[in-house]
Amino acid sequence: MEFRKTKPSIAEAKELDMVQYLSTLGHEPTKIRNDDYWYLSPLREEHTPSFKINRRINKWYDHGLGRGGNLIDFATQYFQCSVADFLDKLSTGFSFQQQPQFAGRTKLEPAAKILILKDLELSSEALLSYLKKRQIDSEIAKQYCREVLFSLDSKTYFGIGFKNSSGGWEIRNKYFKTSSSPKDYTIIQNGSDQVMVFEGFFDFLTFKTISKNHYQTDPDFLILNSLSFFKKSLMKIQEYKFKYLYLDRDTGGTKATQEALSTDETFIDKSHTYKGYKDLNEWHTQTAKITLHRKNHRKKP
Repeated sequence: MEFRKTKPSIAEAKELDMVQYLSTLGHEPTKIRNDDYWYLSPLREEHTPSFKINRRINKWYDHGLGRGGNLIDFATQYFQCSVADFLDKLSTGFSFQQQPQFAGRTKLEPAAKILILKDLELSSEALLSYLKKRQIDSEIAKQYCREVLFSLDSKTYFGIGFKNSSGGWEIRNKYFKTSSSPKDYTIIQNGSDQVMVFEGFFDFLTFKTISKNHYQTDPDFLILNSLSFFKKSLMKIQEYKFKYLYLDRDTGGTKATQEALSTDETFIDKSHTYKGYKDLNEWHTQTAKITLHRKNHRKKP
């Protein structure tokens, strides 16, 4: 199996077999019906498979999100990256072989499970570099995250681990995002009557980075780790006098925000802070790049 050393074209990337590609990410189908391969969605938390790949046309559709498309459409959402960044990933890590043909496969091996081997203080240069790229203060990340070693399909990997309130981990590195069971939201309590709600832990780390030394006493924080946990967490959120929402400015996040605002006036939407961007971290990252560009431009004679 040879790996391509030059960046593939968009057309070449679209020809990659999606079922095979998801397998390399650790996602296996829970059932197969003719050409349809059904998965627990890799893009969100769910308990009933509603993510489908039709292998004949090599396209996916997520019924929970109401979105679908080709491999590039999937990967840019999965990795939260640009098309160009994804093509760079492909040039270093996925085989460009012909799409294999499968006929009459009816039995499935058990889906691969993530086994946490060890967690320790964040120290990997690769992970710290990734945090820097996302404009996250490394000392803040070390306070709330761990370096997690885990096994998948008898191979060992590592990533930035963020623990949820049930003992499972959200795991990220430059190339993938995944999670271990049990899955749940994360509550960080500081004895406050205010709670700030984030969809993902990178947004939470972004907030902590931006607001460093701004608060004499911290509010409480609730990180959903998946928008699907918003309803589950509502009872906990309702315990607070003030509730600040920093959800994604996409269809799902906007809908959840509007539903919360319509039911309780003590909810406060803070997503206007990053208007024009998907989430708080994207806004922070892009703003930092713009600031650096202007600074460098002013230095030129």
